[in-house]
This record gives sequence, structure tokens and C-alpha cells, in this order.
Amino acid sequence: MNHRTYLTLAIPLTISTMTTPLLGAVDTAVVGQLSAPAYIAGVAVGTLIFNTLYWVFGFLRVSTSAFAAQANGASDSDQGVLALSRPFLLALIVGVLFILLQWPIEHTALLVISPDADVSRFAVEYFRIRIWGAPFTLMNYVILGWLMGMAKIRESLCLQILTNVLNMLLAILFVHVFSFDVQGVATATLIAEVTAFILGLFIIWKSSPVKWKMPSIQALIDTNSTKRMFNVNKDLFIRTICLLVVINMFTAKGASFGTEFLAANAVLFQIHYIMAYFFDGFSNASSILVGKAVGSNDKELFKKTLTLSRQWSIITAVIIASLYAHFQKQVIGLFTNLPDVIELSLTYGVWLIIYPFVACFGLVLYGVFTGATEIAPVRNSMIYAMVVYIIIQITATPIWHNHGLWLAFIIYTIGRSGFLVMYTPRLNKKLVELKGEG
Repeated sequence: MNHRTYLTLAIPLTISTMTTPLLGAVDTAVVGQLSAPAYIAGVAVGTLIFNTLYWVFGFLRVSTSAFAAQANGASDSDQGVLALSRPFLLALIVGVLFILLQWPIEHTALLVISPDADVSRFAVEYFRIRIWGAPFTLMNYVILGWLMGMAKIRESLCLQILTNVLNMLLAILFVHVFSFDVQGVATATLIAEVTAFILGLFIIWKSSPVKWKMPSIQALIDTNSTKRMFNVNKDLFIRTICLLVVINMFTAKGASFGTEFLAANAVLFQIHYIMAYFFDGFSNASSILVGKAVGSNDKELFKKTLTLSRQWSIITAVIIASLYAHFQKQVIGLFTNLPDVIELSLTYGVWLIIYPFVACFGLVLYGVFTGATEIAPVRNSMIYAMVVYIIIQITATPIWHNHGLWLAFIIYTIGRSGFLVMYTPRLNKKLVELKGEG
């Protein structure tokens, strides 16, 4: 394992994961060219609702990738099949429940966020279309996680690029040609999600490295394996809840400052997502390599992966921060042409120059811990960081307004990285001892 090998895995994964925030970013950018900030704010609220729903179950991709990587490292075909089928069934059930419960979800979300009347109307239009894609989106998480865990990087990259190109083209067509406005971007995303599901199943069928046979009901619900999956997913679930508490508090507080502030923060948050997903490519690479190391009892691969993860965290932070600092105005201009929103985005965009440096270790080490299926430290670090965020937001926003809000978010991000770094020596010791026993 060397830099070249690591980057051969990390760069395609980075390109692949960078396409994920483009679904929300494209929606924001397309409506950002319309005549009023209520459009962009409405899509921001609608996107937040779906981020909340889907991110709660984001563990479906992460845990599937980890278990698939370990099955791949152990060359265990049966476990490879089960690593896909167990979470796939769970994703289908949860997605159907989202559709059945769409009315209380919609009303609860709007009650919590409390946007202006026009913003609320556009958010409802967006939500009532995209909700029908819930089962497909969650099953897509499982498909993508499994492909990544099986080191099918080219296939996962092609799947995400094709899906997002389709979403972009349809969004532009529906909004700027057919004038469907918010309904247009929601419909484009829905079609893209369903298409991704169909393509994903086809890719698995054509390129799977495992021998496919339908697992028995007994194997599917095996007590020990199922318990392990749910323990991992439980901690990832708690971690995601903490993340969503922070994001929802951030958005709700920004909304209280007015529609223009909500729109500007939405633009900056979409840029922040792109930065975070850039790191996520390296995180996924580390997760796959650590999962393989655990599955094959390879201590040296684990140690080298940890070293490379740290080094490329810093390098990536420098690259991202430098690019954003140099092209800040142009990047913001891609999302909106509204002068007031651009001015506010530039005013508060300075915080995003800091973000890569404080986020890098936490985001990449997240992949190391998930690859080892050691999720308790991830859960704990997020709980501690969330508490810090709540304290800073309550104390700082009355004094510094929107700057105080961004200060709270940056300190929360420092906490995510710092608390997780503190757990790293314990992880290293635990895995070395475990492999020594093996």
C-alpha cells in the first residue's frame, strides 16, 4: 500500500461521491436563477426535509459498504450476498413507510422550520413530488454501498454520474424550457432516483464478484449477524440524528433572520456539502481498505491506511480551501443571480474557507472507524460535538447574528474532528490486539 494505490482508489471515489450533493445543488442552482428568493428558499426547505429523512438512514450505505468490504476481504461469497440483501429489505420497508406517513412528516417539518408563506408553499410542492422516490433512494444507498464495499469503483462512479447528469438535464428542461418551476426540479430528481435504482440493479447483476443464490430466511435473519448489523446501524443512526439536529437548528435559526438570509445560507450550505463530499471520497477509500484489512487480518494494511488517511486529509483541505478562496464569487454565482443573496453569501462565505481545515480529520477518520465497524467512537464524538454546537448557537447568535450561527457550526466541526482523533489510539490498539489473537 502506497500513495499511488491509495489515490487510485480515492480519486474515483471522490468523483463518485462528489456527484451526490449535486442532486440538491442542481435543484438550488436551477431555481436560484428564477425571479424571487422564495423559490430558492422553498427548495432549500424541501431539500432539508429529505436530507433529514434520508440521512437518518444514511447508515444503510455506510454499514453496507463496511460489511461488503469485510466479506470481500474474507472472500466469503455467502456473506457478500447477505451484506446486500439484509439492508436492501430494510430500505424497502422504511421507504414505503415514508410514503404512507408523508402527511404528518410534511406538517411536522413545516411546523419546526416555520418558513414564510411563499417559502412554505414552494417547499410543499417540492416535497409532495419527491416523497414518491423514498423507497428507491434508500435502496440506492444500499446498492451504492455494496458496490463500493466490493471495490466496484468504476461501476459506482458510472452509476452516480449518469444519474446526476440525467437530473441536471431534466431540471434545466423542466424549469427553463417548460417553466415548471419548483415542481420541475422535484420531478427531475424523482426520475433520476428511479432511474438510478434500475441501473444499479442491472450493474449488480452484470458485474457482481459473488455467486448469486437466494439466501434462506434462516440466513437472512441469523441472530448474531443481524444483531451485529443493527448494533452498527444503531450507533450510525444516533450519529446521524445528532448531525440532523445541528443542521435543522442551523436552518431554522437562519430562517428566523429572513428569507434572504435563509437563501444565502442555503447556497453556502450547498457549497459546504460539496466540500464535505470531496473528503468523503477519501473517507470511503479508507473505509474500504480498513474493511479489507479487518476481513483479511492484515495489520500492516490497516496501519498504512491510517497514515495515508491523515496525510491526504491535510493535503485535501489545503486544495479545497485554496480553490474556494480564489473562486468564491464565481462559485456563488453558479447558484443564484439575485444581488441581495449574492452579497450575503459573500459576506458569510469566509467561514467556508476555514471549514476544510477543521473538518478534514473528522470526515476522513469517519471512514476508518466505519470500515472497522467500530462505530461507538463515531457516535460519541457526534454527541459531544452537538452539545457544543447547541451551547455556542444559543450564546453567540444573539450577539453576532448570522456570523454567530456560522461560528457555532465551525466550532461544532472542530469538535467532530477533535473528539474522533482522541479515539484513534484506542482503535489502533484494539485492532492490533484483535488481529494478534487471529
